[in-house]
Amino acid sequence: MSGVITTVDPATGQPLATYAAWDGPRIEAAVERAHTASRAWALVPVAERAARAARLARTLREHAGRLAELAVAEMGKPVTEAAGEVEKSALTADHYAREGPDILADQPVTVEGAQAWVAYEPAGLVLAVMPWNFPVWQVMRCAVPSLVAGNGVLLKHASNVTGSALALQDLFVEAGFPEHLVTALLIADAEVPRTTARLIEDDRIAAVTLTGSNRAGAAVGAAAGRAAKKSVLELGGSDAFVVLADADVEQAAAAAVRARFTNSGQSCVCAKRFIVHTAVADAFTTAFVSAVEGLRLGDPRERDTQVGPLARDDLRAAVQRQVEESVAAGARLLTGGEPVPGEGWFYRPTVLADTGPGMAAFDEETFGPLAALAVARDDADAVRLANATDYGLGLSVWTADTAHGVGIARRVTSGAAFVNAVVASDPRLPFGGTKRSGYGRELAAAGIREFTNTRTYWVSPFVQAAPGSGVCAP
Repeated sequence: MSGVITTVDPATGQPLATYAAWDGPRIEAAVERAHTASRAWALVPVAERAARAARLARTLREHAGRLAELAVAEMGKPVTEAAGEVEKSALTADHYAREGPDILADQPVTVEGAQAWVAYEPAGLVLAVMPWNFPVWQVMRCAVPSLVAGNGVLLKHASNVTGSALALQDLFVEAGFPEHLVTALLIADAEVPRTTARLIEDDRIAAVTLTGSNRAGAAVGAAAGRAAKKSVLELGGSDAFVVLADADVEQAAAAAVRARFTNSGQSCVCAKRFIVHTAVADAFTTAFVSAVEGLRLGDPRERDTQVGPLARDDLRAAVQRQVEESVAAGARLLTGGEPVPGEGWFYRPTVLADTGPGMAAFDEETFGPLAALAVARDDADAVRLANATDYGLGLSVWTADTAHGVGIARRVTSGAAFVNAVVASDPRLPFGGTKRSGYGRELAAAGIREFTNTRTYWVSPFVQAAPGSGVCAP
């Protein structure tokens, strides 16, 4: 089962590093050590666990430069965004260091004749299958609340960010967490489905969380169901960015560029489908295309770069296919629409107009610098188009009337709705999807409690039976 894992710089297409993939015995040894560490960690008081999270935040900031450089090298993230990802992770650790003990505290419940409360107790060892697009944040979003809750984490990170996975594993130890409590597994890509299924069946694994494709989510969810284990799945999205007739067009267009092209468009919460009321469609399109054409595409190591390469060449090919199929179906190419010649896996920021249901750029999750514009006749048509997707992660609505914007949002199915703001995750708020975007929640109180045993305690006063009664008191 052993093999070789090679990481590649997407800005040049050149290899970065090679790692030996683990065989079965090495994986077994790692699982056993992680299980032992997680059992011991569950006995550590929550205040002490939270204190380690505070130390983790400081350690993240101390190593921010190195972690950002790894993200740039391994998946092509623009360096300023990579630094922001590390800081967001540190802020999340700070949040759970402050709030975790109160969220996990016993919750008294008033009942007659007894003392009752609800406790949130550690679940055990959590298998985390994480993607490459946010190599630091994705791990921290899962690991920090899990660790503060008293669990261990068995990390299966994407193979193209193996260097980041190993660096994070070491970072937790440096921050004062016990060795092996967070363990990064090095598994060859061909072995991941079989190994993941076997791990989920393992009695030492208490739960599983995955961020990734629908195909991977279906496999993991099915395996967790067969094993009767808790799972959280975040499976991407095709978020709608709805611009109503009374919106500030310039403000909405500027926000739309950020919403679509952050992380070079490789984000589950990037807006994908821009649904614009016909009254402002021309003005929005003009402003949006002009701003897209002004984006700086280039070396992700340069601080003024706004769009870097795609993480893999097959991802670039997928974007090209979506563009070609959509144009063949009637979409209009307004800008971009082709790979950049030369080394690396760059793709020109692209805008398609006249898209709608039945087109690849509208129906599929587009994971790259591709925006699909659709015109809505009225508000009802905007709701129809926003709901015309199998996904349901985020939604952004732009309007001068915020109450009306909330009303529109309530008619569209999603895990989060933002009015006059770009969809983003925040440690203070639950994050997760509906429909094919998955289930379960990360972050906030919901996220830290996802992988706990919500346990009921009922304590009645002891009543001694009368001597010679021969029965126990009821």
